[in-house]
Amino acid sequence: MKLDKAIIKDMYIRMKRIREFETKAMNLFAEGAIPGFVHLYLGEEAVATGVCQALNDADYITSTHRGHGHIIAKGGDLKYMMAELYGKETGYCKGKGGSMHIADATKGILGANGIVGAGHNLAVGAGFSAQYRGTDQVCVCFFGDASTNQGTFHESMNLASIWKLPVIFVCENNGYGISMSQARHQAIKDIADRGTAYGIPGISVDGNDVIAVHEAAVEAVKRARNGQGPTLIECKTYRQRGHFEGDAGKYKPTEEQEMWMKKDPMPRIEKYMRDSDLFTAEELADLQDSVVKEIAEAIEFANASAYPELSSAVKDIYFDIVEEVRSR
Repeated sequence: MKLDKAIIKDMYIRMKRIREFETKAMNLFAEGAIPGFVHLYLGEEAVATGVCQALNDADYITSTHRGHGHIIAKGGDLKYMMAELYGKETGYCKGKGGSMHIADATKGILGANGIVGAGHNLAVGAGFSAQYRGTDQVCVCFFGDASTNQGTFHESMNLASIWKLPVIFVCENNGYGISMSQARHQAIKDIADRGTAYGIPGISVDGNDVIAVHEAAVEAVKRARNGQGPTLIECKTYRQRGHFEGDAGKYKPTEEQEMWMKKDPMPRIEKYMRDSDLFTAEELADLQDSVVKEIAEAIEFANASAYPELSSAVKDIYFDIVEEVRSR
């Protein structure tokens, strides 16, 4: 697949936004500016970007506890995301959700969550909704390697395959379920093989090559829109940090980390941009500077925002919404 300059530029901007956002989140957490835990997407930028580049605004995604990258790649507002990390009232969830619960239904972002494997069933529901309503929407379900051992994964794959739902299952295989390597929690090497059990295509790609990811996603999305059902895409990638900030990742062998750092997706896409003669060094620098400015503005927005009032703790919760509906 030959990609034009506009698509490469758009994917690079998305990847750079993720890298800068996560780098700043890492530093801000270390400084104590961000409360709670953060699970960073550093090193996995090519997966969310390559996949979301194949989607349109009306399509859906479901996310995970490591969801910042998915949300940014799907078009989430950096200011509202950063404010949510800060726990401010201007955040996506008014400061109540934090890092692991960001959502924006207006952009098809059905939400991140902290429960392993919780996105599988949500994605099937979204896919069924699109099929029932007769739209050409698809839903991408992002999840990690260890979550494919959960019952939700198998139930969702089975139902999606039976009903030929427009769902693309994207496994971000970063090699670890918290601190346990894939070799210790699965007897298979390629998670893509699990597609065979449900009669759907299972594809394994280099998850640090954004173009390879994008090509696989384009085909899967086309198949889903044509009513041919789901696809399982396994993206082999690597998280450069620990499971969460504060986890030193000592369980990851030094040689392994060094090998994967050489496959860092950011230098790879930048090298491609230079070698293809599509971008000059000045153009690339301008794109980098613009993203750095965006992140700085998001941090400024978060810092300037107020914390939610104590009385808002009982607002916008489940029972509050139920009572509002009942009173209509």
